[in-house]
Amino acid sequence: MFCTKCGHQLGESNGFCPQCGAPTGKGTPYEPTPAKRLVRPMRQKSIGGVCAGFANYLDVDITLMRIIWLCTAIFTGVGFIAYFVCWIVMPPDYSSPEMHPAGAPAGGNPTAAEARQTPAESSPA
Repeated sequence: MFCTKCGHQLGESNGFCPQCGAPTGKGTPYEPTPAKRLVRPMRQKSIGGVCAGFANYLDVDITLMRIIWLCTAIFTGVGFIAYFVCWIVMPPDYSSPEMHPAGAPAGGNPTAAEARQTPAESSPA
């Protein structure tokens, strides 16, 4: 097999040309991981979702983050102000499949009133 860019002979397992560095199409493509965002997850929130957002961002337990935040708030007094500021500044995250900004059910699930409706009631008369 030869490189399509420079014509250098390649081995069977080469993912890139050793001469010019062009990809050969062999192997798995590189997929970068998405960057983490500091957001307030609406499904994990207790009060405002600030502790849940920081816990997800730092990959720690939510309960541990709440305890740390509460201790900071009680012993320093700054925690209450910082929580309120973070509550305002951090954007809410509605990306979970169970919840949407308008509170509409995900996946086209019928509402409770639509589910109770019989076919005779839903057809026009």
